[in-house]
Amino acid sequence: MPSQARRSFPSATQAQLIRANQRDLMGVAQLRDMSDSVLRPSLGTRWLLRWEKEVDLVSRLVYYGLTTGLASQTLGEEYVDIWQRLTRSRRPPSAASRWALIALYTLPHYAASHLAARTQDQHPYEHATDARSRIRTALLALARRLPTALDVLSELNLALFYFSGIYYTLAKRILGIRHITSMPQDPHSRPPSYALLGALLAVRLAHRLITALRASSKAQSTGLSARAQEKQRETDADVLLLDGRRVTDLLDIVEAQEHDAEDDAYTMLDLRAVPDTTRSARRCVLCLEERTASCATECGHLFCWTCIVGWGREKAECPLCRQSLDLTRLQPIANL
Repeated sequence: MPSQARRSFPSATQAQLIRANQRDLMGVAQLRDMSDSVLRPSLGTRWLLRWEKEVDLVSRLVYYGLTTGLASQTLGEEYVDIWQRLTRSRRPPSAASRWALIALYTLPHYAASHLAARTQDQHPYEHATDARSRIRTALLALARRLPTALDVLSELNLALFYFSGIYYTLAKRILGIRHITSMPQDPHSRPPSYALLGALLAVRLAHRLITALRASSKAQSTGLSARAQEKQRETDADVLLLDGRRVTDLLDIVEAQEHDAEDDAYTMLDLRAVPDTTRSARRCVLCLEERTASCATECGHLFCWTCIVGWGREKAECPLCRQSLDLTRLQPIANL
């Protein structure tokens, strides 16, 4: 009697993979919102602003650790009825592969953004002759470009997905993890094509490449070093702080430490002698605490320095009146 052929499940469709990813993003966002609601009453809004990236990282680790890490479906995979399988063996991923997938989901962008931020104020010596300075210059340039490089690689992978229909994320392409489904394919219906989206992404990547090449060529033709360009930007901004300190200097000082309003070194007021009714009016609308290192926007509203800088990096508008916000034009206020 001939042996019966082993049944194989079809590969997941592009539509299923897209819907699963969208549902997973919603799940992470909901977990992040719940984390904020738990942490804000006990630790305060200012703490959340400072550790925003870390809270987001932990939320992603918890979400994928409790699903993919435990060999279970994520909410998105369960929603569209798909399972992970290794491309070569067609077997479920091992524990090492699953945790490697979680690490690639969460750690690279977090580490790259922090590394770029730490090296932002360090200026390479382009004309140094010794080998150590040249290596340091190359490492600084690489660290600053890491977030952009990761974004470009993710977009390139997404463009390939729209053309080929497999490996929605770069992490799964690296590890060779695909998806199968138990839903039978309808031979009488044609699945939707996402090739147009892939073509649009390819055009966008080409535009980014051309723009980067033109910027690099322009920088070389002018002969300005990275240090000279940074000095020129600081001169153009021409924003000084208390005691002649620049905005960037105050940013580094204030972000490096947290303190109470009464210990604020950037105010001329003796807050211990100020009535409580007056001090209650000094509350920052972003952190809901008494202002420290007070500063004013161009529209005249007052905030904590760290609060408005953190807000402005994400959204370039005043949180109260929605007027355009330029962080280089913040004015330190020492007597309000």
